[in-house]
Amino acid sequence: MNDEMRREGGRPGEIEIKGVAKAYEGESSTVTAVENCSFVVERGRFTVLVGPSGCGKTTLINLVAGYESPTEGEIRLDGALVTDPGPDRLVVFQETALFPWMTTIDNVVYGPKVQRSMPPHEIIAKAGQLLDTVGLSEFRDKFPIQLSGGMQRRAELARALINEPAVLLMDEPFRGLDAMTRELMQEYLLKLFEGSNRTILFVTSEIDEAILFADNLIVLSRSPGKVRAEIPVDLGRPRTLDMLTQRRYAELKHEALTILYEEAVGAFASGVRSASDIVEAYQKREVG
Repeated sequence: MNDEMRREGGRPGEIEIKGVAKAYEGESSTVTAVENCSFVVERGRFTVLVGPSGCGKTTLINLVAGYESPTEGEIRLDGALVTDPGPDRLVVFQETALFPWMTTIDNVVYGPKVQRSMPPHEIIAKAGQLLDTVGLSEFRDKFPIQLSGGMQRRAELARALINEPAVLLMDEPFRGLDAMTRELMQEYLLKLFEGSNRTILFVTSEIDEAILFADNLIVLSRSPGKVRAEIPVDLGRPRTLDMLTQRRYAELKHEALTILYEEAVGAFASGVRSASDIVEAYQKREVG
């Protein structure tokens, strides 16, 4: 993406994925991860990807990030073709990526400090605000090894958001956290999103989490992945965990799980005996 086409700092971006396919060449065969995949990550909205295991969710994140190039089709950010990584798209991964030799505050300020994207006093002030928002003000001088898993996740969120990316990409960032910590992280992310008008593309294998976050829920088919359905999530905002008990939430969950069940049957027809078994397996993350 050339410099003339990059977005203005702080402005949320919009991603268009059009007819995208990605194939990997093996020694004896070609494996297609995604094919004919098209959808829009709308500006200032929270888009969530779910789908069966191996359907290409992480592949799509890597393509949008510019880490890989599509075999077919194109990906555009605000109309400009994505051809390489850039600071306008930042990724929060499944595993921690904090620099172990840096304190929390040094990790957070690293991006804008290296890019010289704002004055030093502004960087420190903004980092302080973000650490306060994610509850890490008292841990600003601690090293990653001194932080719990949930604290490390919060520090990574602050480190990504201080750069004001056009699109924030999140690939199952809360995977592996215990249930209580995961709920706390969900609340922090909702607070950060709903107060910022950011654009987020989020991958998860947890249907409850997907519906809690999403403005638009995109369900991918079994491999090779393509868009099986787009489900608008009309729960309103701000979102809270108690919304998971609402009737509308149950309806949305049923709609999504019905589609996932159909895809899982195609992929695991000989391995699961009934629809209820597949739904239960999906919720336990044995499927998806």
